[in-house]
Amino acid sequence: MRNLRQSPKRAVNLSLNAKVLDMAREMGLNISQTVDALLTEEVLKQHWARWQQDNAEAIADYNARVEREGLFSDRYRTFMRPGTDRDVA
Repeated sequence: MRNLRQSPKRAVNLSLNAKVLDMAREMGLNISQTVDALLTEEVLKQHWARWQQDNAEAIADYNARVEREGLFSDRYRTFMRPGTDRDVA
Protein backbone atom coordinates (compact mmCIF):
# COMPACT_ATOMS: atom_id res chain seq x y z
CA MET A 1 0.00 0.00 0.00
CA ARG A 2 1.24 3.47 -0.84
CA ASN A 3 2.41 5.62 2.01
CA LEU A 4 -0.76 7.56 2.77
CA ARG A 5 0.93 9.96 5.15
CA GLN A 6 3.20 11.35 2.41
CA SER A 7 0.56 11.94 -0.28
CA PRO A 8 -0.21 15.41 -1.63
CA LYS A 9 -3.07 17.43 -0.10
CA ARG A 10 -6.35 18.34 -1.81
CA ALA A 11 -8.84 21.00 -0.73
CA VAL A 12 -12.29 19.75 0.27
CA ASN A 13 -15.42 21.14 1.90
CA LEU A 14 -16.53 19.58 5.19
CA SER A 15 -19.52 20.07 7.42
CA LEU A 16 -18.46 19.89 11.06
CA ASN A 17 -20.21 20.39 14.37
CA ALA A 18 -20.14 24.20 14.84
CA LYS A 19 -19.53 24.13 18.60
CA VAL A 20 -16.73 21.59 18.32
CA LEU A 21 -15.17 23.58 15.49
CA ASP A 22 -15.30 26.81 17.54
CA MET A 23 -13.74 25.08 20.54
CA ALA A 24 -11.01 23.55 18.37
CA ARG A 25 -10.16 26.96 16.94
CA GLU A 26 -10.10 28.50 20.44
CA MET A 27 -7.66 25.78 21.47
CA GLY A 28 -5.46 26.59 18.50
CA LEU A 29 -5.86 23.18 16.88
CA ASN A 30 -4.90 22.81 13.25
CA ILE A 31 -8.27 21.56 11.95
CA SER A 32 -6.95 20.34 8.61
CA GLN A 33 -4.04 18.46 10.15
CA THR A 34 -6.25 16.92 12.85
CA VAL A 35 -8.96 15.76 10.44
CA ASP A 36 -6.31 14.45 8.03
CA ALA A 37 -4.60 12.42 10.76
CA LEU A 38 -7.85 10.99 12.11
CA LEU A 39 -9.16 10.15 8.64
CA THR A 40 -5.86 8.50 7.70
CA GLU A 41 -6.00 6.27 10.77
CA GLU A 42 -9.63 5.31 10.09
CA VAL A 43 -8.89 4.53 6.43
CA LEU A 44 -5.93 2.35 7.41
CA LYS A 45 -7.96 0.59 10.10
CA GLN A 46 -10.78 -0.19 7.69
CA HIS A 47 -8.38 -1.15 4.89
CA TRP A 48 -6.65 -3.77 7.04
CA ALA A 49 -9.94 -5.03 8.52
CA ARG A 50 -11.22 -5.54 4.98
CA TRP A 51 -7.92 -7.17 3.97
CA GLN A 52 -8.19 -9.61 6.87
CA GLN A 53 -11.78 -10.41 5.97
CA ASP A 54 -10.95 -10.89 2.27
CA ASN A 55 -7.99 -13.14 3.14
CA ALA A 56 -9.48 -15.02 6.12
CA GLU A 57 -9.73 -18.30 4.22
CA ALA A 58 -6.12 -18.19 3.02
CA ILE A 59 -4.91 -17.25 6.51
CA ALA A 60 -6.88 -20.12 8.06
CA ASP A 61 -5.49 -22.55 5.46
CA TYR A 62 -1.93 -21.36 6.12
CA ASN A 63 -2.35 -21.64 9.89
CA ALA A 64 -3.78 -25.16 9.51
CA ARG A 65 -0.82 -26.16 7.34
CA VAL A 66 1.67 -24.77 9.86
CA GLU A 67 -0.15 -26.61 12.65
CA ARG A 68 -0.07 -29.82 10.63
CA GLU A 69 3.42 -29.61 9.08
CA GLY A 70 5.29 -27.08 11.21
CA LEU A 71 7.64 -24.41 9.89
CA PHE A 72 10.75 -24.86 7.77
CA SER A 73 12.84 -23.25 10.50
CA ASP A 74 11.60 -25.61 13.23
CA ARG A 75 14.45 -28.05 12.65
CA TYR A 76 17.04 -25.29 13.10
CA ARG A 77 15.65 -23.75 16.28
CA THR A 78 17.28 -25.05 19.41
CA PHE A 79 15.31 -22.93 21.85
CA MET A 80 11.89 -24.14 22.92
CA ARG A 81 12.80 -27.76 22.16
CA PRO A 82 11.85 -30.20 24.89
CA GLY A 83 14.85 -31.34 26.86
CA THR A 84 17.12 -28.39 26.06
CA ASP A 85 18.19 -26.27 28.98
CA ARG A 86 20.55 -23.79 27.33
CA ASP A 87 18.67 -20.76 28.62
CA VAL A 88 18.35 -22.07 32.16
CA ALA A 89 20.99 -20.72 34.53
